[in-house]
Amino acid sequence: MKIQNPVLHGFNADPSMVRVGDTYYIANSTFEWFPGVRLHESKDLVHWNLLPSPLSTTTLLDMKGNPSSGGIWAPDLTYADGKFWLIYTDVKITEGAFKDMTNYLTTATDIRGPWADPIRVNGVGFDASLFHDDDGRKYLVQQTWDHREYHHPFNGITLTEFDTDTMKLKPQTARTIYTGTKVKLVEGPHLYKINGYYYLFAAQGGTVYTHQEVVARSKTLDALSFESEPDGPFLTNFDTPDFGIQKQGHGALVNTPSGDEWYYASLCGRPWNHENESAYDPRGWCTLGRETSIQKVEWDDEGWPRVVGGHGGQMEVDAPKDAILTEAPKDGSQHDEFDTPKLNDEWNTLRTPFTAEKGSFGDGHLTLIGKNSLASTFDVSMIARRWQAFNFDAETKVKFDPFTYQQMAGLTNFYNEKHWSFVFITWDEKKGHVIEVGENNNGDYTSYLKDDAIAIPEGTDYVWFKVKARKQSYSYEYSFDGQNWHEIPVTLDAAILSDDYVLQNYGGFFTGAFVGLAAVDYAGYDQPATFDYFDYKELD
Repeated sequence: MKIQNPVLHGFNADPSMVRVGDTYYIANSTFEWFPGVRLHESKDLVHWNLLPSPLSTTTLLDMKGNPSSGGIWAPDLTYADGKFWLIYTDVKITEGAFKDMTNYLTTATDIRGPWADPIRVNGVGFDASLFHDDDGRKYLVQQTWDHREYHHPFNGITLTEFDTDTMKLKPQTARTIYTGTKVKLVEGPHLYKINGYYYLFAAQGGTVYTHQEVVARSKTLDALSFESEPDGPFLTNFDTPDFGIQKQGHGALVNTPSGDEWYYASLCGRPWNHENESAYDPRGWCTLGRETSIQKVEWDDEGWPRVVGGHGGQMEVDAPKDAILTEAPKDGSQHDEFDTPKLNDEWNTLRTPFTAEKGSFGDGHLTLIGKNSLASTFDVSMIARRWQAFNFDAETKVKFDPFTYQQMAGLTNFYNEKHWSFVFITWDEKKGHVIEVGENNNGDYTSYLKDDAIAIPEGTDYVWFKVKARKQSYSYEYSFDGQNWHEIPVTLDAAILSDDYVLQNYGGFFTGAFVGLAAVDYAGYDQPATFDYFDYKELD
């Protein structure tokens, strides 16, 4: 078998990979999207199945009011003492001198839960991970944040002993063990003990096209005792601009059950360019966000890990010799009739869980109660799923009876509150019920149809909406009978929903594009919208 990169398509960033017995698990960042932390499992590293997210209650995760791309940063999943240990960070500020955050710990004996109530660990820095030493001691390893304007904000990697009797850190043991190289922005640390050495894997260069992973090692855990790998970095695509995946770096290391083979899971991106752009500057637009790749690792004669094929990695990687074939979906296509008492695991909500205040489902329909606009970071009535292919169709069927232009319901493609589009039913003073297409581009809103808004015929109960994404652009269609579709003459630039575009004006650019269903009633009358089904079909 061959591992085809990326192995997890669409927004699956900052992978933390661990093996338990013959099964591999990957935990990924989810930022402001609820539930928190995305989990997959596999026995062959090739085919992956989605598991329920561990942070599925407000006891474990409360993100109301969090900024976009705040929330869950770089979870760390490990296994020791007969249970899973999950360290996760809830970031409350993404821009400016400060990074207010809290690191939490939760545990479970079963990867599917239940997960224990969270233990507050500290707020020293993000990207915290837990290292279980072979002498029974445990340590928190983390990026360290420095707000002082005369220091670099990424102030090295801090190691602090964790007391399992009190389930608290010992702050007096904290020390900086590594400051990175002149590339700076050292973060995402994971610590391993292999053949008598402590190996520290850490990311540098920022999670953009200069991203990289470095490795350092030491015989001890003393302050500043780690030396960097010669002839590094371990992994980067900064100097491989023509390679099919970019931005590789931040990730985690595992070995196979036999112990003979090693693999490294990394974040990555797949940029594309408009026809009139250079493929080098800008290097491209990653509308699928940061995904997960897996590279094979070998050890050189000096005991340093090296990526097979060179530090740029490979698109196709040999699977483990002892891999066990895993049955998994062939693509990310989804059809939902909303006829079960639980939302499909592919669905996400912003910051808070789906509750009766937002709507209901389970009787063959989804009802969303209109709340804040899509420009809000608080009370938004929307469910959405990741774009996981560059080319896809998604459609729905909606019933909505607005009586003011402040009420809207339909199909949205969404990055954050400043970057989205929306095809929706609304009300117009001249035409009554109409279809409009709106877009928020860096916070600037545009109504595309205006006086040409499409009138909905009297007596029409439902309107069907469809989005057709075709890599560089996407467009909307509508139907009044579900059979005869009509194009809306608006072509939208998909780049606006990419990490790279958002980065131009905002420091929180860590997620990716979503497609979903939304109801807005910023007039405050809670007007409901009923959705009959949702269908997402990948064409790649």
